[in-house]
Amino acid sequence: MPVLTDTTIKRAPRKDKPYNLSDERGLFIVINPDGRHYWRLRYTFAGKRNTLSLGVFPDVSLASARLRRDDGRRLIAQGIDPALQRKEEKLAQAEASEQTFRAVAERWRELELAKHANPDTAALVWRRLELNVLPYVGDRPIASIKIADVMLMLDRIRERGADVTARRVKLIIGQVCRFAIRRGLMEHDPTYALRGEKRAKAKSHAAFTKPDDVARLMTAIHGYKGSPIVRGALALSALLFQRPGEIRRMEWSELDLDAAEWSIPIEKMKMRRPHLVPLSEQAIAILRELQPLTGHGLGLKPDAPRYVFPGARSRLRPLSENALRQAMRTLGFSNEEMTPHGFRAMARTMLDEILRFRPDIIEHQLSHEVLDPNGRAYNRTSFLDERRRMMQAWADYLDSLQRGDSKVTPLRAA
Repeated sequence: MPVLTDTTIKRAPRKDKPYNLSDERGLFIVINPDGRHYWRLRYTFAGKRNTLSLGVFPDVSLASARLRRDDGRRLIAQGIDPALQRKEEKLAQAEASEQTFRAVAERWRELELAKHANPDTAALVWRRLELNVLPYVGDRPIASIKIADVMLMLDRIRERGADVTARRVKLIIGQVCRFAIRRGLMEHDPTYALRGEKRAKAKSHAAFTKPDDVARLMTAIHGYKGSPIVRGALALSALLFQRPGEIRRMEWSELDLDAAEWSIPIEKMKMRRPHLVPLSEQAIAILRELQPLTGHGLGLKPDAPRYVFPGARSRLRPLSENALRQAMRTLGFSNEEMTPHGFRAMARTMLDEILRFRPDIIEHQLSHEVLDPNGRAYNRTSFLDERRRMMQAWADYLDSLQRGDSKVTPLRAA
């Protein structure tokens, strides 16, 4: 019969020095003076006595400790030292954790991509990884990348209407993963299950992404002859590139013009996370012009929302998206050319391709989820200094286009 019981272990008295209570077949528990209990397995392998740690009681129960003992005994019977195998497994896990997607992709780029593609194609492929993949999973162990991770990255691309890019990025991810499989760094290609996938076509938001078109757009907005509230909403849509609903429902209580910040509360955010938007000098100037028009709150109850862009019929409601769409048509831009949501795609593309800011900084400012190396979402103040510089650079760039200055020096966030 087994010597130990749970009651025996729990009632074991503390002593000045550690002592052992034995079970069967080499299993024993160490009772420490501090009250902690450690499971151990004593065994002989290749003529040498050894001890294997099996965990801490009560996290590892008596029954679980006996199962672990039996597992160790089976390894010994197969000619395997359980302590040595555990060390090798820990070493393999440590090595795997260092094999991040970025590190493996860089080796794939050097050993395969550079050999099988011309320099221009290789640069384009790598740029797609930098923009669409590395900001999200670049610092994670490649073995941890799952199908859901790939689908999330592809859905982000499809949301901006770039279905062709999504398909190409999926192929690139698959090539990197199969490169890792051949080197024993992961077991399965997460893109394999997505082959032949029929996804509903993402809604495409028309947007200008060429400097000449954007210059024409900004000039038209600046010269808009309708409501100054609508003109301000269009201008801030371009400067801040947040979702149209977030722009339209902006409240004065969310703004700190002295700190140059707009704090969007969680209940207004699509991603259900609070978001902080740095304000450029140009954005603050527009808001100060609007403050006498909509910031006083006269006639409103104290707890009523004070919208920066109230509706034409009621100050208790925000400006409608249709009002912005109608203003765009009044300015001469059809829904097939530019929509209120298109300001986001416009900024994302030009900040990346022309001003050359880091994709993860851009994505964070768009309030898309960006994960840290531990797979956790960054908080709302992450990269704040970099985002401040980017937002001011973007506003200055839009001003330069409106002035007709085509000689813009590309910038890059620090």
